[in-house]
Amino acid sequence: MSENDPRISSAWETYRNFLDHAPPHQVTQQLRSLSVPENLIAELIKRHEVETTKILELKEPLGLGRENATPWYAGPRKGDRNWPAFKAHLQRNLDEDAVDTINEASDKVVAMLDHPAKPAFDSRGLVVGHVQSGKTSNFTAVICKAADRGYRIFIVLSGVHNALRRQTQTRLIRDVVRLNPTLWHQITTPEHDFTPPPNPAALLAAKDQHLLLVVKKNAVVLRKLRKWLAGARAHLQNCPALLIDDEADQATIATKSINPLIAGVLRQLPRVCYVGYTATPFANLLADPVGKEDFYPRDFILSLPRSEDYQGPETLFGRSPLDGEDPANVPGGLDMIREIPDDEVAAMRPAKKSDIATFEPEVTPSFRKAVLWFWLSTAARRVRSGKAEHSSMLVHAHSDTRVHDSYKLPLEQLKLETGKQLAAEDHGLIVELRRLWEAETGRVPADELGEHSVTYEDVADFLPQVITDTKIIMDHYRSTNRLDYESGAATVIAVGGNTLSRGLTLEGLVVSVFVRSSDVYDTLLQMGRWFGYRPGYKDLPRIYMPAEMRRWFTHLATVEAEMRSEIDRLLVEHKTPLEMAVRIRCHPKMRVTAPSKQKAAVRAAAAYGGALVESRYFPAGKGEEAEKWHTNNANAVMRLLQASSTDGWQDGSPAPGRRLWRDVPGDHILRFVRTYRFHEKSTDAAAGLIAAYIEKRMDTGGLTAWNVGVLGVDPAPNASKKGSGPKKVELPGGDVVGTVVRTRLTANRYDDVADIKTLTGSRDEGLDLKLDKVPAVNRTILQNERSKQQPEKGLVLLYPIDAESKATKKDRADLNIVGPAVVWGGALVFPKPIGGQDVEVEYDYLAADLSRVFPAATDEEPEDVSVLDQDLDTDVSAAAP
Repeated sequence: MSENDPRISSAWETYRNFLDHAPPHQVTQQLRSLSVPENLIAELIKRHEVETTKILELKEPLGLGRENATPWYAGPRKGDRNWPAFKAHLQRNLDEDAVDTINEASDKVVAMLDHPAKPAFDSRGLVVGHVQSGKTSNFTAVICKAADRGYRIFIVLSGVHNALRRQTQTRLIRDVVRLNPTLWHQITTPEHDFTPPPNPAALLAAKDQHLLLVVKKNAVVLRKLRKWLAGARAHLQNCPALLIDDEADQATIATKSINPLIAGVLRQLPRVCYVGYTATPFANLLADPVGKEDFYPRDFILSLPRSEDYQGPETLFGRSPLDGEDPANVPGGLDMIREIPDDEVAAMRPAKKSDIATFEPEVTPSFRKAVLWFWLSTAARRVRSGKAEHSSMLVHAHSDTRVHDSYKLPLEQLKLETGKQLAAEDHGLIVELRRLWEAETGRVPADELGEHSVTYEDVADFLPQVITDTKIIMDHYRSTNRLDYESGAATVIAVGGNTLSRGLTLEGLVVSVFVRSSDVYDTLLQMGRWFGYRPGYKDLPRIYMPAEMRRWFTHLATVEAEMRSEIDRLLVEHKTPLEMAVRIRCHPKMRVTAPSKQKAAVRAAAAYGGALVESRYFPAGKGEEAEKWHTNNANAVMRLLQASSTDGWQDGSPAPGRRLWRDVPGDHILRFVRTYRFHEKSTDAAAGLIAAYIEKRMDTGGLTAWNVGVLGVDPAPNASKKGSGPKKVELPGGDVVGTVVRTRLTANRYDDVADIKTLTGSRDEGLDLKLDKVPAVNRTILQNERSKQQPEKGLVLLYPIDAESKATKKDRADLNIVGPAVVWGGALVFPKPIGGQDVEVEYDYLAADLSRVFPAATDEEPEDVSVLDQDLDTDVSAAAP
């Protein structure tokens, strides 16, 4: 098709109109969805990029961020060599949807890079992936597409361990270099990290050659790389460079040696785009945005998508609802977590440092179950696939390699004894195995996750060979017998620590035993090797950990979901990371990242306008503390109801079993908030923060009056239903209501804290509203109606819950709260402020400090212009991208 073809001219005008509403790579996808011929699309992309190059030669793009930069990348085009080859390779191993996801996600990243025709650039971005979810595939696709557009030098910083560097180099050779060997020159190899090659001029002068360096974050190596680049600087002007920092939160941020060396490498490259990749970006998001060596992602932040098959933190552990989310739609977590009692934890890791040298781990009941389930589930996988595949179990108890080694003997003995007992058809062992199989498959039915059900008899046939095949591997830097997935199907129990928690993939991971002590967000998430894709065995993974650790991972699931929502908001609101900082929710017992990595962070501010805060967790164990908790809340509820009947007025319109008092003074609500206890797991319900917010709203004239409702049921027995009817609860003044039923999540059935997931019903927020003419409701509609009908008036909802509530649904378990007959749940509904400007209170979120990015403007003319010029030079050099 000729460029003078009239179809090109006509289509070009349409293409340019599309560009007014969407970035080029999305326009390309639109055209393909409309079945526009591929050769016509290729001509349009080519023309767009030619014109973009002309623009860049005439004028530098304005602004600090990608939103204001000249959009240039329109997606793959005809004549590309690297991406088509990698795409064909992917199509041989993945389904079409997975390949499309990688294609679209990498398009977004490349579109954020600088146009390689720019005479100079130095930009910083961050791509947030998911633990064990294909970050490498994404940046491999980005390398291919950037190479097809003219980027010449590709430096991949691949962690701090040799194993990960070798793994990354090997994958890039397989997925990039070997697919187009004439286009690439490897400066590093799997066996050898960076060694300065002679005659850099010859390497850099060949325009049809791309250079690939996979470099470990090691001071010696980085110094050599910096020195080599400095010596070749005269030849680098025509070599656009892409530096990809894998595990960008490790060593890059706030280290005395590695951090300045990476910055030094970047300074040698006159045209370079730095892109960090990590699944735990907390340190990167809290870096100093005006510090040139702090690697704050000042130009862009992107969050990679994940498929529905990915088992991540919220899939496995569940999470709390985010602002504006319907709690009923929030995942509650799969029933795959098994808690290790505290007394067993003491037998599985040394209590203090001085105990390490003499520590000998015990095969506790939980640990034994974990190993037996590993063998059972591995056998089940062989039944399903008809062959042996990689199958791994992780034991992560401590960071010290001596503790790792101490697990060798007890695991080998367990393997030997179990093999002998199985060969002798030991009745006790067979009963134990059958019961374990039936219990676990009953809790997580295979068919509910789309997997094929397997009987114990089928599994039993494969067990002897599975146990025989099992290797016990101590994987740490001193070990000579390391994990090896290249020599055929491996069935391994891997004991390790730091080397297994960064980047390395444990192939076919089924069972994880995790008793490592850590209270840092990024450290914990990176240790979660159990996150990822489990094709063909989505029902079989199990994680054994202490109860507190489980609660922490549930919190982390909420933190991660909220963080990604904030990142997406940057794109939706067309903000750059220098205009809006991503907030990270804190925890009273955990640290977001190492203190040295968050020195520049500041506390963020909270606003509850339009929010719903509700009880979700209730103490369910025996003991004086739980009893006091429920008694305290019952007293707080009764005091509020007494005050409501005294100082408010009762509205008789609600249905039987429900009560409503209007115009209750805000002071009574403040007292209730300060005395009623939300469980500590309800991280969005901090009493002090809520009280401070209400006080601040009251100071501005809002929330001075509230409505208070009780949402029970009709206490009269229903003759059409079996049973004796609800329990009766007497309210102050003699009113009686019936208890409501709330049950706990099945995955939570054995916990001493009951998780009911959702307290409020879909229309409960409208108790004090007239909704007769509203055909359907959701949270947005109810918020809008509240603004119209009850402006600046909050709502308290109180629920008398039957402590013995019985479950009737398969994904639910009996509430089973010991002690009280009635448990009181509470919810607070906050109206949006009139005028839309909410008040804020400092709260438990951290964010990067953007206050120094754009100095406050002044209309005063300075007396000494020379001094001002000097100050401006300093500020611009610190803040410029």
